[in-house]
Order: sequence, then structure tokens, then C-alpha cells
Amino acid sequence: MNESMHKYMKVGLIHFMAYPSTIKGEGPIVETIKRIACDEYFTAIELTWIKDAKVRDEVKKILTSSHMAVGYGAQPRLLTTGMNINNLDESERINAVASLKEGIDEAYEMGAKGFAFLSGKYQEETKEDSYQALLSSTRELCTYAKSKRDLKIILEVFDYDIDKKSLIGPAPLAKRFAEDITKEYDNFGLMVDLSHIPMIHETCEEAILPIRDYLVHAHMGNTVIKDPSLEAYGDMHPRFGFPGGENDVEELTQFLRVLLDIGFLNTKNPPIVSFEVKPWGDEDPELVIANAKRTLNEAWAKL
Repeated sequence: MNESMHKYMKVGLIHFMAYPSTIKGEGPIVETIKRIACDEYFTAIELTWIKDAKVRDEVKKILTSSHMAVGYGAQPRLLTTGMNINNLDESERINAVASLKEGIDEAYEMGAKGFAFLSGKYQEETKEDSYQALLSSTRELCTYAKSKRDLKIILEVFDYDIDKKSLIGPAPLAKRFAEDITKEYDNFGLMVDLSHIPMIHETCEEAILPIRDYLVHAHMGNTVIKDPSLEAYGDMHPRFGFPGGENDVEELTQFLRVLLDIGFLNTKNPPIVSFEVKPWGDEDPELVIANAKRTLNEAWAKL
């Protein structure tokens, strides 16, 4: 592709994955966000909860000055606390939704345009009950967000049998869920993540084409699933080219090609497409980020 990728997408970075010490809403948040905001390669950034109001104020100033698109990832609110928004215990489900509503407030405070979350664990024998609980929770989130302004509520598709073991899940179930929600709400969409596609045992086409009408956001990353004994096995998002990994330049090229073919990547309304990469062990976050940028440059050149 001879044209700039920035014509077709807003290239983002998930801050709390690149700098995992910030994933619980604490740590060196201001300095690391400023580092990303000063890198002109990125036109978008994805944040998560920031527990200190003063720190949120500092970050908001950085974002206001940076001219970046902002997304809010609420996944850490659930994954680091063990909350599950399709919990069949109603009191636990309500608690999880309440936390996500707090996240929606933060997302609006930080100027985010999208709010991403994930479905929770489930048992096969009560899968339909969990599905209905997820519908109830998502309706609450969409209603709450819409009562304030125009925040897009985004469900990220995760694995269902390897690591996170989330209800949503394979593409057919993601499609069913999106159809059910969008019958009532126009502020909902789905997110696809390249690193999750091998974990769901699907190809790029199998993962993306069924949900193309509901797709509003995408992530780029890698995963190791060949053998549980390997380093970074599971949903660890190691750098591209990691030993035993599933995704590198060729896989990212195919992912982008499918997104381009369906019109998701476009020049009229470029979507946010973010790196979800995480240092493994004592790896330097800056090197992992540089790796991601090089990989995307090579993949884009192959389109």
C-alpha cells in the first residue's frame, strides 16, 4: 500500500498493556502517557481507570494538548478484581455493572469516544442464562452511556476455552449478541483482536466477516498457544515475533487486508486500530513498542 496508513486508521497504543505497572490504576501513569502522546506515530491512545483524581486531571491536560483520539479500556476493572458482568449471582453482576458505570464516567471525563469491556466466565450447562445476564448488563451500560452523551459501548471478543474463557466468544455468538443489542441501541459495537483470533480457533475471515456490520474497533497483537509449557502461553500479548507466537508480519498483513476489504479501514471515518503488546519478563516497554511499529510498517507495505 503506497498510501499512508494514517489515512485509513488512527494508529493507537493500549497504554496499560505497554506499561503494565499502570494496569491497576496506579503507578507511573502521567510520565508514560506523556511518552506516548509525544510520539507522533500514534494518533490514538487507550487508557483504563486512573484512581487518583489529581492524576486524571494531569492526564486530561496531556490528552487535550496532544490532539489524540482517546479510547477507554474497562477490561482491567473486571480482570484485576475478578468481577463478572454475566455473573449468575445477581448481587455480583450488579457490582460489576456499577464498576463499569464508574468507568463510563471516567471515560467521559477523559474525552474518550469508546468504552471497551469483556464478557465474563460461564459454565456450559448454564450458558444461556449467562448470555441473558450479559444482555441485561450491556443494556444497562448502553442506557447509562446514552443518558450522558454519545460514548460508544464496545464488547471485545475474547477466547472461550484457553485463558480468559469468556462467554463471547466465537464469531457466531458475537454476531447473535450484537444483533440482540443493536435492535435496541445504536451506541453499541464489537471489537476484534488479532491476538485472540488464534485462541478462538478461527481464521481472520471466520472471525471478522460474520461481525463486519457491527465492528467498530480493532486491536493488533500476538499470542502463544502451541504448548502450555511455552513462555507467555495464553492471553499475554507478547511482542510480535515472540518465540512460539502465532502472529508476526504475515498474519498482521492478512488481518489488515481483511479489514481493508470489508471497508472497516477507510478514509472517510478512520477507526482506531491499536497495538495490544506487553513486555514479557524484564523486556523494555520502549523496545516492545518499537517492535510493534516496525511490524505494522512492514505489514502495511505488503498490502
